[in-house]
Order: sequence, then structure tokens, then C-alpha cells
Amino acid sequence: MGTTKSLRERERERGKMRYGGGKRRRVALKPFFVLCVSVTGFGLLVLSLRLLDAPASSTVPLSRASSSSSEFNTSSKNGSRVKGVVAVRRVGEKPCKTVEEMGEDFTSGVGKKESLRVRRMIQNHFLANGASRVRDFPPEQFCRHGFVLGKASEAGFGNEMYKVLTAAALSIMLNRSLIIGQTRGKYPFGDYISYSNFTFTVKEIKHLWRHKGCESKYGRKLVMRIDDFMKPVETNVICSNWKKWKQPIIWFQGTVDSVAAQFFLKNMHSQMRTAALNLFGDPQVLGLRPNVFGELMRVLISPSEDVEAAVNWVIGGGENPDISLHMRMLMHRSGRAVQAVLHCLNKAMRSQHLMSSRPKVVVVSDTPAVVKSIMYMSNLSEFVEVLHFDYDKYRGSMFKGLHITDSRRRDWGTAPRWVAFVDFFLASRAKYATISGAHRRVGTTYAQLVAALSAAYNLGISAIHSAYSRDMSGSRFIFLSSFQSNLLTDGLKNQRGWGHVWNRYAGPLSCRKQGNQCAFTPVLPSAWWDGLWQSPIPRDINRLASYGIKLSALGTVDKDSLKNHCKKKKNVVRTITFKL
Repeated sequence: MGTTKSLRERERERGKMRYGGGKRRRVALKPFFVLCVSVTGFGLLVLSLRLLDAPASSTVPLSRASSSSSEFNTSSKNGSRVKGVVAVRRVGEKPCKTVEEMGEDFTSGVGKKESLRVRRMIQNHFLANGASRVRDFPPEQFCRHGFVLGKASEAGFGNEMYKVLTAAALSIMLNRSLIIGQTRGKYPFGDYISYSNFTFTVKEIKHLWRHKGCESKYGRKLVMRIDDFMKPVETNVICSNWKKWKQPIIWFQGTVDSVAAQFFLKNMHSQMRTAALNLFGDPQVLGLRPNVFGELMRVLISPSEDVEAAVNWVIGGGENPDISLHMRMLMHRSGRAVQAVLHCLNKAMRSQHLMSSRPKVVVVSDTPAVVKSIMYMSNLSEFVEVLHFDYDKYRGSMFKGLHITDSRRRDWGTAPRWVAFVDFFLASRAKYATISGAHRRVGTTYAQLVAALSAAYNLGISAIHSAYSRDMSGSRFIFLSSFQSNLLTDGLKNQRGWGHVWNRYAGPLSCRKQGNQCAFTPVLPSAWWDGLWQSPIPRDINRLASYGIKLSALGTVDKDSLKNHCKKKKNVVRTITFKL
């Protein structure tokens, strides 16, 4: 019972910690003494005491006034929880939020101060651990040095790029150098993306290991430790102190979104938690978190010459676009989605004070018919100048093959594969806002990375390529999500993919049957449910359980249970030794 009580107290404290929360209002004692007399059982007494002490500002959700293990099961006949609902409603509380209300934490755009701090951290890291410096280390120092491998295939761009970016983030947390894996001598998406010279290849590391005598002279074999995030029973992401791993190379496998790297925020070892907190910021202060992945991309990748030529062809030598609009439609033509996103476009223009001008809006989508329906929308051209990469008309030095296979046509669209990279770097030039709309799931990994890179380019300090470098220090960059009402019939419940930006808001605190929504959106998606209005769906509670993490219906981690899990967990060590 003591454990249950401590959990409830933590839920209550989480309600009190809301950023910008209102004043506390005390609830009258007498009705609750009457209630305590009328009910039996120590558990209901604890619940009543929590109601007595819960904050009562209009922004505190019902979940913070009730902490039974089955919050928000509206069909339940549990009398105590019904009384809790009545108590909350009596003081004017609202039990859920719309997407727009949940997005109020992000109205200020990207956290500039924190992003600049992380930018300096990233720059200092790669100056100290970049390939140009490390390859000149004396043999003994080089052979003691550590590396992190980022290896991706050429599947979906968003998921695969997150594998590289997660490795880069881990290299910072562990103070190691970054290796980008190659396949048959080619970088991932190497025909479309250029990588910075801060990184190594496995081939070069093997050569240097042999050349500097790491194995022959110092007896240090080139061993790589592999940890697979997709195997919950085996992964050491929560229970192990990775800073103490001795293997020269670490490969954190299966990291297809922003979640895996942020799992270290709950690692059982303070060294790892501190390293993650320094990089990703406080997950409870949602509106001030840094643009980590955007800043990493800004340093590590740039468009190939052919892709940049295509981008410049679209822009035509004029100003960069003001707003980018990404529509993930999966070959569907949805009038509702188009109407909702046009409302969101209007909101972006008003928010960024662009109504008096005729802003440039670049439209990218996996479904060409949707692009055309937006471009030829009646009267739209009177207010905005619409840009789009029409690859059929492009005659530059670009790839003529690499068409989408039939098996991926519905997922990626009908355009040649390279078009997605032109669209990506074209959209990332937007100066003021990125808008994400969709047929089903909003804020995909592709849209997240477009927004993140755009925000990084617009932060104001010189970037790598002049075409992408802008002094926007007086403005803010915003990320908006457009939802048509039919996506919100059950609230955000169907935004259930772990990589989608609104997944951590998909639980019972999301209102059902919402109208069209245009919500300010985090550029750094949350991996946990630490925010006041974040709550998990049952599917995610079960998934966390497979990692040994007991998650409440409100998203609170049971730390005692996690400690016990880590004590009992078998330490799985998978390694491979390279032949030099």
C-alpha cells in the first residue's frame, strides 16, 4: 500500500509542476470528512485526501485529481471515481484538452536559448571528436578512443535519418567520435545527401586501428558492442551505464525515431541521465526544449550538388519560401484535409505577420493530386505564391531511374525516389513556419525533420551553406499540425505510432469529437509523458512494460518497480570483432 501511495503522491506533484500554472485554490474540508465517514477501505481514504490537496486552477486536468489505476474508464461504475469527477467539475475543471490547447506550450516557437546552448555543445563536441582531429591522435591515445556507429539503409528517409542522428546524439552523450556506416562503399542516401567531414567510416577506422598498432602493439581488438532498441528484453538503454562500456565501437540499433535517444532520460544511472538531460533539456518544461535533431542535421548533412541545383531551380533565384506545407496523404484525395490545412496556412500567416504581403508557400506531398488541388485552389493565388517541384518539367542533371517499386507506391507516392530529397531540402528553406497535414497521422518523421532543419537554419548564426543561412534573430520559427475533424473523433488516440509527434498526447486527456485543429507543435517530440497534458494509450503502456517500465495511466514511471526490474535483468552483451 505504501508503494501505491507514493505513486499517487508523484502523480499529484506532477500536476503541481505545470509550467506557468495558476494559483492554488483550497477545497472545503467538511464535505470530504463526510465522504471519508461514508466510505470504507483505506484506498478510498487516500483518494479523498488527494482530492483535498489537488490544485484547482482551470488548467489542471481531471487526471491530477484522481489516480486510481484505471483513470478515465468512463464506463466504470466505481463510485469513488465518479465522486472525484463531480468534485473536479464543481470547481470548473476541464477533464481534457483539444490539440490546439495542448499546443499552447509551443506558441513561442523553438526554444532559442536552449537551442543555441545545444548548438555550441554540438560544435564543441565535433571540434574535439571530429575525424580531422582524432585521426591525428598518437597511437596510444587513438587506441583508447571510443566511437559510435550510425548505420542506415535506404528505406523511408525520416526513419533512416533518425538512425544516424541518434548515433550522433549518443556520441555527444558518451564523448565518442561518430562513424557513419556505408553499404558497398556508399553512404546512406549518398546520391542525394553530402555528409560533413567530422565523421569516420568503418573502413577508415579499421585502417587506422591496424596502422597505429592498436591490436598488435596495445592488445586492443576492434570490437563493436551492439544494443538493439527494438528488442526490449535485451536492450540496456534503461539499466546500464553506457559511459563505462569498454568496447571501442557502440552501435545502438533500431533507432527509427526521436524516442530511442531520449530513453536515456530515464536511465537508472545518474551519469547517463545527466548526459541526456544536458542534451535534450528538461522533458517537463516542454516549451523550452532545444532543437537537438535540427542542430545535428545542420552540422552533419547538406544536399548534394544535383539536389541543390533542383532546389534552386524551383526558387528561381528569388527569395526563399516563407512557409512549407507537407501533406502526407498516402495516395488519398481528401477535401477535408485540404480545407483544414488551408485554415492552418491562414493561422501561420497571421501568427508570423505575413498577411500584408504575398508570402511564398512551398507545397510537398507524396500525392501529386493533392498538390495540384492546393495549387489551383480558387482565390488562393491572390494571397500566396505557391511553389512546387514539378519533376516532370525539370531537365537538370538529376537521376532518371530509381522509380518507386509497386510495393512502396502507396507509402511513398508515385514520384521517383530522388524527388523526396529535393522536396525535403526545398521545404527546409522555409523562413517562418512548417505545417504538417495528413490523411491519417500528422507530424511524421519526415515532417519533423523538415521543421527541425528549417528551425536550425533560421536560428541566426551562420550555417554551413549560404543559401540556407539566414539572420532571423528577430523572428520565431513555428511548427504547426493540421487536423481535420474526422481524425479527432476519438481524440488523438489514432496518432499511435511511436515516431509521430502527437503520440505522447494520445491518451485519455485528449478530448474526443474535436473540430478542425491547427496546433502549435514541438520541434523536439517527447519520448515520455512528463508534460501535464500528456497521457499514454494502453498500447504504449503495454509496450513500456516489455522494457520493464511500469507506466501509470497518466504516464508516470514507477521508479521502484524499474529499479527492481534492473536488478533482476540479465545483462545481455552482443559483440562482433572486426578482422583487420
